[in-house]
Amino acid sequence: MGGAISLLAVNFVVAQIFGAAFLIISVKSRSGRAAAWCAAGFAVASLSAICEAVLPFTPVPKLLAVGAFSSVLAGFCFLRVGLGVFYGVPAKPLALTVFFIGSVIVDLLIYDLPRGTMLHAFFYQMPFFLIQAWSSSVIIRFGRKSHADRILFCLLALSAFYFLVKIYAAIAAGSGATAADYLQSPFALISQALGAMLIVGTGVAMLGVMVKDSIDEARASSEIDVLSGLCNRRGFSSRVAPLLRDLGDHDRGALILADIDRFKLVNDTFGHHTGDEVIREFSRVLADLMPHRAVAGRIGGEEFATFLPRVGLTDARVIANGIRAELAAKRINGLPEGVAVTASFGVSAVAAGESLDAAMRRADNALYAAKAGGRNRVECAESPILVSRPTLKHV
Repeated sequence: MGGAISLLAVNFVVAQIFGAAFLIISVKSRSGRAAAWCAAGFAVASLSAICEAVLPFTPVPKLLAVGAFSSVLAGFCFLRVGLGVFYGVPAKPLALTVFFIGSVIVDLLIYDLPRGTMLHAFFYQMPFFLIQAWSSSVIIRFGRKSHADRILFCLLALSAFYFLVKIYAAIAAGSGATAADYLQSPFALISQALGAMLIVGTGVAMLGVMVKDSIDEARASSEIDVLSGLCNRRGFSSRVAPLLRDLGDHDRGALILADIDRFKLVNDTFGHHTGDEVIREFSRVLADLMPHRAVAGRIGGEEFATFLPRVGLTDARVIANGIRAELAAKRINGLPEGVAVTASFGVSAVAAGESLDAAMRRADNALYAAKAGGRNRVECAESPILVSRPTLKHV
């Protein structure tokens, strides 16, 4: 009994630690609501350890036995809600409530059944299996999955399987003649030890996905230009790099550089607030007109770049002219009626194996030519020099 009590104490402390960790994340991260539900889940589930520890010494063992069952199941239900909030696959409150209340009623009904029988073990463990399987299905239904998400899915699925195995383990190892005898049974030691490992594993995995989300959020924020809502220079380079690597030997991409004409004059004449509005409006035009998978960024004060994967120079020029015409036709707040803002564009093709810097230099030359040619126009750069990729020689 001493070993089982010790493990109950360990499980209680571990669950409280995870509850505190999720509570901290709920304050510090955009995953706040999800983390708060997870914190509540671990805190409530930990109450089962108190119920089970006190159960042998109380005159009302049924109350504490059902309390232990209910607290673990309620904790798992809270975790299901938290995972649903985090992954955007919410649980239906009515369905979850009916499931919980129905499971507690069944536990009350089977309390007086002989323990160590298939009937008792099945109906006792099945709600835990179902809620863990339900939670793991959330990750399956979530579209984009990282390695951290897959690890969490595996642990939740393993936890669900663990409760199926407990049906047979309770019969084979013996779980005590009564609920009060549970802590003296061989099954208690095995169950609490494996439960502790699963609590730690699942808790760490859930913390991992939420911390990773916070890190990704911070990284994304550092790569976004606040005024335009587009990538900044660093964000633009980091997002274009994998698209360049994906270009096949015979593929082409295109790079469009744009510079708002006489932007300093706009600021000096109409004020910086109007200048900011010009930046925002041009950014909206870019975001609306750029093709799927294209990346746009504000790489300088009034200078913008757009990378178009697998788009040829001719099509890129058409797109740039569309952006130019759309901006020139825009009515921008802060500017008098009849005053239009224009931009000049330099377009270059990007060959497979070519660096972004090389393409930027050629597009910049074309942009300079557009400025020199009268502004509010599109110029194309010379074709890129093909870069042959090294081939492996077979011996």
